[in-house]
Amino acid sequence: VSSHNPGNESGSLCQPEHRWLRPRARLPGLKNSRKGMTMIRAMNLTASLSLAAVLSAPAFAGGSEWEPVAQALGRPGSEMPGGVYRASLPRSDLKVTVDGVEVRPALALGSWLTFQKTGDQAAVLGDLVLTGEEVRPVMKRLAEGGIEITALHNHLLRSSPPVLYMHIHGRGDPVKLAAILHSALAESRTPFQAASPGAPRPPAGIGLDAGAVGETLGAKGVINGGVLQFSIPRAAPVADEGVALPPSAGVAIGINFQPAGGGKAAVTGDFVLVESEVNPVLKELLAHGIEVTALHTHMLKDQPRLFFMHFWAVEDAQSLARGLRAALDKIDIKRG
Repeated sequence: VSSHNPGNESGSLCQPEHRWLRPRARLPGLKNSRKGMTMIRAMNLTASLSLAAVLSAPAFAGGSEWEPVAQALGRPGSEMPGGVYRASLPRSDLKVTVDGVEVRPALALGSWLTFQKTGDQAAVLGDLVLTGEEVRPVMKRLAEGGIEITALHNHLLRSSPPVLYMHIHGRGDPVKLAAILHSALAESRTPFQAASPGAPRPPAGIGLDAGAVGETLGAKGVINGGVLQFSIPRAAPVADEGVALPPSAGVAIGINFQPAGGGKAAVTGDFVLVESEVNPVLKELLAHGIEVTALHTHMLKDQPRLFFMHFWAVEDAQSLARGLRAALDKIDIKRG
């Protein structure tokens, strides 16, 4: 997929140019005869009907139903539990520090998009990590293409350089949505290609006792990109514009630990809360030395209304885990 908009210059959700739409080649011997003109009209009609069939066919037909979406987006994704197709676009191009800690993409610099089927269409949600100068051109492309901006804000404080997070929502043909998202992200420096085999990789081990941290939190973590990550779902169902959202669609509590040297870890993430949980969780975090860095919404029509509380601290990993567990105990999460 080209880095340019695959639709028209305005970024609308139109179809890309097809070979069938290019000027017709002349057919020797048929140019001026009535029979020849009739044959040309018939051939044009056949091509038009074939094009209409391709453009109107459901994007989910066929064995590899998400392959056209991956091609249009320019980045492969993964099928997640709950029927979600998720594409991750880590901002590995950015070198961001917070309080002297170099933030790895897996800690807090990972753009992502999730697609869910809604009949023969799809709903897409996403969180795009952008620098200040990237916000305007990316937002313009998205708005022109009919994709909604549902939030724009910080997640971290004191980051150098500053980074912002743009949340999006769209509904329609999944391939068209993916093409517009590619066009918009091409206005930023977001890498579409995976890291080359020769690029430096985070160490396999992270120097933290993942088992002990997980036992304290009451959850099992995974190591990804040199970061210990936890995803903890809420107990009650969540929906957006009437579409049920599984935890893998960005509505699970996320807690990430990155080694910070000297036996310490940097921790960040977001708690997903209903109104009655906001201040009890905030008080527990503050009581345990964990800074609240942002409180806001990510969606416009979520049911129930959800609030996302972001946090940051650098301290002994077990001490942080105990404070985070105290906050989790104030939330209606899935247990056991």
